[in-house]
Amino acid sequence: MNWEFELIAGPYGGVSEGPVWLGEKLIFTHIPSSTIRQYTPATGEISIVKEHTNYANGLTLDHDNNLYACEGDARRVVKYAKNETHILADNYEGVSLNIPNDLVCDKDDDIWFTDPFYEAAAGKWSEDNSNKELTHDSVYRLTKPDNSKWQITRVTFDTTRPNGLLFSLNYDYLYVAQSGRREDEYRQLRTYKVNPDKSLGDSEVLHDFGPDRGIDGMCLDINGNIVATAGWELGGPGPMIYVFSPKGDILDSHPVPANRPTNCAFGGDKMSTLYITTTDGHLFKVETELTGINITR
Repeated sequence: MNWEFELIAGPYGGVSEGPVWLGEKLIFTHIPSSTIRQYTPATGEISIVKEHTNYANGLTLDHDNNLYACEGDARRVVKYAKNETHILADNYEGVSLNIPNDLVCDKDDDIWFTDPFYEAAAGKWSEDNSNKELTHDSVYRLTKPDNSKWQITRVTFDTTRPNGLLFSLNYDYLYVAQSGRREDEYRQLRTYKVNPDKSLGDSEVLHDFGPDRGIDGMCLDINGNIVATAGWELGGPGPMIYVFSPKGDILDSHPVPANRPTNCAFGGDKMSTLYITTTDGHLFKVETELTGINITR
């Protein structure tokens, strides 16, 4: 089946990211304007629903539909509650985080996030690599036992610039997009076994993108397949939506009419509409033969 992409909004200029389906509406971030925008399919309206988000990138929900974000410019992970912003983490062992990028919630409402340092990803200061304080780019888990202070735990020790992340259907595996930019970095889809204590086992490479742009964002369908945004205009297969099996086999791929897709989320009445954001600030949608799952399954 050939997918026909429809432009819904943009390009706004600069990266759009973080699509999340809310049941009847979709929200997504526009990073350089520090806004969260909302698309209402019933009316076609696009509106700004939150400002001053400190270059917020990834968004996610917990099982009570609370909204969480990675605020890159503030170097922190937060929870938005009405007119308040609650800080979950802004440092690791007393050292400022890099530029938190993407996040997911597990079945116990722990929040897992990636913390790469991508140059120029969060304003002028981030163009200078000397502002990176940590010596690693890692994935972390945030836990809040007994309603006390959120606790941060580092869970990967082999990543450089981890980007999108996603749990398998049963939360027993964590998929991580290892998305380096330099020639000496890897661009891979990796999987980690989640141990009973929520530490991670050794990584397994499911797919290697070689020298070309790897995965940015991912979502899941009801069969446990990974739907991912990857590729670019500079080479390789080009900008693409990939459908990977849980074992990493490419089941399908669809060219995207933009230079670099950034993230994707299922929505719509049948959860078969895929929404896609891009580095140029587009919002596309496409009707698929797939059925997605809600991120708070």
